[in-house]
Amino acid sequence: MLIRPLLSLAVASTMLLGVLSPQAVAPVAASDGPVIAANKELQFPAQYREWVYLGSGVDMSYNPKEEASDHSMFNTVFVNPSSYRAFLKTGTWPDGTALVLENSGAVHGGEKQASLNKHGLTQTGEIMGLEVHVKDASLPGGWGFYSFDNMKSARIIPQAAPCYSCHQQHAAVDTTFVQFYPTLLAVAKDKGTLSKAYVSEMGSSTK
Repeated sequence: MLIRPLLSLAVASTMLLGVLSPQAVAPVAASDGPVIAANKELQFPAQYREWVYLGSGVDMSYNPKEEASDHSMFNTVFVNPSSYRAFLKTGTWPDGTALVLENSGAVHGGEKQASLNKHGLTQTGEIMGLEVHVKDASLPGGWGFYSFDNMKSARIIPQAAPCYSCHQQHAAVDTTFVQFYPTLLAVAKDKGTLSKAYVSEMGSSTK
């Protein structure tokens, strides 16, 4: 989800949820995590909204120049529960972790569809893109990005895509943007798992 250069969990695209045949899939390490088919495509976890909520942003972009847009979006991240519990204990992610980025519509207070809200933004039911960041030891670098645009499955985004290098250069923990997840950033600091790149980028604010 390309609407704007958003959270680099990958390139955004409109998504419809789908389910693969159980005979065609094999689970990875986390039992409540991602499911990879025999053809290496990812089945999207239809129940991701029942996973652990990590945080939200509004109209996030990594472009230093502000871009004009005729709409706003909420950017919300969820993670599979077993990986969340593991992170609380270790300060990093186990193999089989799946982080889901949901980009959804937003309306400004005062707009007709905002109902009684007069200020700020409210979230709509419009899904403008869904992306998944999967930890898989069999992949180069140990992580893969997937962006869904059909009702069945998603192919991995090639390793040459800028989302990979961006996460490697700026992510707080294990190529994930834990700096945007307030419930986990303190855990990473306590466990000493913040990346050297992130610590250098943020300076004294990480201490």
